[in-house]
Amino acid sequence: MNNTIEEQIKRFSTMDDNIPAKDRIIAWPRMGRIDIPLKALLTNLGAKIVIPPANSNEALEIGVKNSIEGICLPYKLNLANYIMALNSGANTLMMFQAPGSCRLGNYTKMAQKTLKKMGYEFDMVIFDMYRNKMIQTLHAFWHVTRCLNPWKYFKAFSLGFAKFFAIDCAEKMLLYYRPREINKGDAENLYNKWLFKIDECNSIIKSKFLCNRIKKDFKKIKINKNKEVPVVYLLGEFFVLLDPYTNQNIEKELGEMGVEVRRQIMFSGWLEHVLKPSFLYKKESHRERAVKYASNYMKRAIGGECIETVGDTVYASRNGIDGIIHLMPFSCMPEIVAQNILPKVSREENIPVLELVLDEQTGKAGNLTRIEAFIDLVKRRKIKKER
Repeated sequence: MNNTIEEQIKRFSTMDDNIPAKDRIIAWPRMGRIDIPLKALLTNLGAKIVIPPANSNEALEIGVKNSIEGICLPYKLNLANYIMALNSGANTLMMFQAPGSCRLGNYTKMAQKTLKKMGYEFDMVIFDMYRNKMIQTLHAFWHVTRCLNPWKYFKAFSLGFAKFFAIDCAEKMLLYYRPREINKGDAENLYNKWLFKIDECNSIIKSKFLCNRIKKDFKKIKINKNKEVPVVYLLGEFFVLLDPYTNQNIEKELGEMGVEVRRQIMFSGWLEHVLKPSFLYKKESHRERAVKYASNYMKRAIGGECIETVGDTVYASRNGIDGIIHLMPFSCMPEIVAQNILPKVSREENIPVLELVLDEQTGKAGNLTRIEAFIDLVKRRKIKKER
């Protein structure tokens, strides 16, 4: 890469550059199974990586210990992921920041200062979503790998994106089959089997057919086709929706209660909306749909997933969905706005809404009691409506 192009790329963001690319060992925060596609993407660009352990009580304890009290749960877990990765040999941390009232835009800098005070030496590479998203993404991966081979970029992004879509496909199948399966655990076991296969796949051609193979495999599961299954939308903040530890494995709990969950925030949808150029995105995006349906209650997006939460609730009520469960971290600014709008939406659109606020003090038993009561209400309303 000549100096002129290199300078043009560099001007799009300011990233630490104290460690030579050949010596970089890269890590990123854990959120659901984001580790599978990111591992494929980075290793195919020739990078060395460290994957921190999945979020757990141990990680939460580390995050709470080193964070200010009022900060939200995703930040505390992200900070813990950084600390555990650095302790395992990582020296380069990757994260993105985004616009709006969500404090995520400040978290990378806040975590960076905290870690430096703790004595860690590392580079922080930030995807700046305030500016050109595609260029920021390409620049970040070039910055940490210095890879100049176009074929490697094609293979890395093809594999990474295919794995994002395959994981989402497997999750949707799991959410549909879990409440209907005759032999309990069949859907969960098949899902875990496919996560392993997705992780192992290193062929661009095979990766393109992963979703079709996953769907065919799930169709072999024996289900009760006559079972009355209420459908609930799971809405709220991006991180708590996608990370099972953070949301107390709510999707599994609901599935075992005989409820089909339809999560509205998925990795693949977010990737298409954020990274794909608008002229290539032919269908209505999730954000566009949400803005349209939220128009009577919100006139513009304020950051985070606030307008999606409101718009998806209206959409659900007008499309036969039985209930809404809204998840948010304690002190999350955009979701606090949504939380104050949802009671009006619930009344006017005639759809029940359950609010669940999560932090390190939240007890699972108490939430389960509230969820069970809410599902009883949803099932009674469904029976009454059908009669």
